[in-house]
Amino acid sequence: MPDFTPNQWLVVGLVFLLGLVVGMALRSGGKWKARYREEADLRRDEVKRLEAENAALRKEASEKDSLRAAAARDEARRRAEEDATRP
Repeated sequence: MPDFTPNQWLVVGLVFLLGLVVGMALRSGGKWKARYREEADLRRDEVKRLEAENAALRKEASEKDSLRAAAARDEARRRAEEDATRP
């Protein structure tokens, strides 16, 4: 089988580039734009959901911290009262 000449390689390269350009032109329809927008909307909704969940977890943690602090103060007060009543 004979080797390709430089002119033949040039034709092969140009056909390849033409195929890329035609493929990109055919792909540039509205389908990928709609898919991109759907994906962006899903991502935005997921971020909002995660932010709401994070806020709820922060609120819950804050409530637990305040309850823990109140329990610690109560325990300290109870121990102080027991120490005061012991002879």
